[in-house]
Amino acid sequence: MNQEIINRLGVITDEEREIINGRTEIDLERYTQGKELVIDSKKMLEHGKMIRIRPHTRFVHFPRHKHNYIEVIYMCKGETTHIIDGEEVVLKTGELLFLNQHADQEILPAGEDDIAVNFIILPEFFDTAFEMMGEEENLLRDFLVGSLCFDPRYASFLHFQVADALPIQNLVENMVWTLLNDQPNKRSINQVTMGLLFLQLMHYTDKISHTKEGFEQKLIFQVLKFIDENYKEGELTELAISLNYNIYWLSRAIKKLTGRTYKELLQIKRLNKASFLLLNTGLSVTNISIAVGYDNTSYFHRIFRSYYSMSPKEYREKNKTTGL
Repeated sequence: MNQEIINRLGVITDEEREIINGRTEIDLERYTQGKELVIDSKKMLEHGKMIRIRPHTRFVHFPRHKHNYIEVIYMCKGETTHIIDGEEVVLKTGELLFLNQHADQEILPAGEDDIAVNFIILPEFFDTAFEMMGEEENLLRDFLVGSLCFDPRYASFLHFQVADALPIQNLVENMVWTLLNDQPNKRSINQVTMGLLFLQLMHYTDKISHTKEGFEQKLIFQVLKFIDENYKEGELTELAISLNYNIYWLSRAIKKLTGRTYKELLQIKRLNKASFLLLNTGLSVTNISIAVGYDNTSYFHRIFRSYYSMSPKEYREKNKTTGL
């Protein structure tokens, strides 16, 4: 990250000065209005604002807490240790941590050279990002769905180890710079930038090292990740073997936890990928059918029509005409 930004974020804050001068605990009045330690967006955001950044408070143990907003933490320099839903997560330089309202978080004390920036974000800020991601099923979209509908079945946090992903680093730096310098139209700029960030992160599901602890959440995560990475040829048998589960038990568990069968989840993934290729490439419908895993073009036409209520050709012509 740009050194000027790191220098600005690394300045000792008034709160940190109090800690250095002897305060041994955080000042709860800075963070919450209630008795329970739920960090309140009304304390963290100005009225009418949907996003803000603040440096992570160092030198003190931050006790177990939740948020009534979505928090994104970017590690500019050094590292911080978080205990999330009982699981230790070490956030290192260049990495991102997304936490939704379900996450139970505790943070160990950080040193002066451990500089992180916290994005405090209201769920409605992600409307633009959600639209930019489209309807394609993926882990990040599911995380947002869980956040927006307060559904605890979905992952409460995502830890992206993306220090070597230059486009992601640039996008995060752009958002920090825009907010630090209070640029005009910063909400629109950052909503679009967040959407671009999500589109980039969709390509790094293999860089997610942790999710919410718990068998059901872990299983959903594993199934969706497998489909994300193997939608063309991934079979339920292969997934069952890789997870060491009985295929019939796994099939019933997927239906129970997601409301859809494995075949339905796979088909949705393939069709959403096909719609993306129809609108963003010049590939023929036959080649797109093969690319997403359907060798039988007639079958692909049939299921595409049943899902989108039009043929692939009609879908391409209509959406390009309307500019969707």
